[in-house]
Amino acid sequence: MSFFQGRIIGAVSALFLIAGCTTPGGDPGSQAGGGGVQSPLVLGTGSFEPEGVPSFESTGTDVGRRVQSLREDLVDIQDQLRSENETLQAQRQQSRQSAQSYHALKSDINAKLQVGTTPGNPRLVSQWNQAQSELGQVDQSIQQMNSLSSEVSSTASETGYLLDSIRSTFGLSGAVDADHAQLTVLEDAANQTAVLVDRLDSELTEDLQRQTSYLSTERSNLNAMSVAIENGESTGVSLSNRIYGQAAPAAPGGATGRLGQERPLAIITFRDENTRYEPKLYNAVNQVLERRPNAGFDVLAVAPQGNSEGETSLATNRTRRDGERVLRSLASMGLPAERLSLSATSSPMVSNGEVHVYVR
Repeated sequence: MSFFQGRIIGAVSALFLIAGCTTPGGDPGSQAGGGGVQSPLVLGTGSFEPEGVPSFESTGTDVGRRVQSLREDLVDIQDQLRSENETLQAQRQQSRQSAQSYHALKSDINAKLQVGTTPGNPRLVSQWNQAQSELGQVDQSIQQMNSLSSEVSSTASETGYLLDSIRSTFGLSGAVDADHAQLTVLEDAANQTAVLVDRLDSELTEDLQRQTSYLSTERSNLNAMSVAIENGESTGVSLSNRIYGQAAPAAPGGATGRLGQERPLAIITFRDENTRYEPKLYNAVNQVLERRPNAGFDVLAVAPQGNSEGETSLATNRTRRDGERVLRSLASMGLPAERLSLSATSSPMVSNGEVHVYVR
């Protein structure tokens, strides 16, 4: 296939599929805040702290000096990972606190509206403004996490490159047994670091997806509440919470079985971080929802098959990150988490990594 720069398949009018999610990381149910206030904002709890890199005695060989240089590179990467983990934990805490404060204000406003109050009650207007400010803090946290996501992707690339460098060093001549022993230890430490980076990236993606969906819903609820305050009586939650029917559930294995069997809504190929695909994807998804308001969307990251299992695994991980980027975009467009799914596979049908979006 020849699809470039996030190109969406065909004309928009031909993108609809008349054919047939679980949220990654658990049930997006309620999370208790202080004072008994319930907040539906649930974020991950993982912490991603590397164990560190052991020191090596100099062997005096050129390979030994290469090992020391590679070790310093891994130390730098682990320092980056620690910093990124600290940022994630701080942003999670900010979002939780802001959501708790928001729901406390929202609960107080709703309680007064239920019993009736004067139209445009200035106290409720003040509380509404405070609630809007707390949601703004959640929005700021999303922006910070989006920036963090780019940093984590960079760290993942650096870790992959370092692993390749370590493995290639085994083939250099002039090494002694101690050099290879140190390289083995270094490779193990780099592999463990790569796993942590990948887990951090996955939880960060889930947090962004949940927060974006939460923010979209609560902004709609807040807008509906402003009308209720103006009238001095409760009018219920935003209609945006009910405009979609129940979507068909995602298949147990995700969209992998649809590859080559169904035409996707879109195929996106990432050349670099600046690939523009969101406007066309938004238009395509928007037109699907106009015809099928109960539609869900399955994102499938398709990697090319390598010459070995290791190459295929690395390609699948890279393409999955592209799929997570598309998933975040769909969430930022206002699609609820339960309407989305993400899966990854490899296939000889593609020569470059691609992200397919299917309608269900």
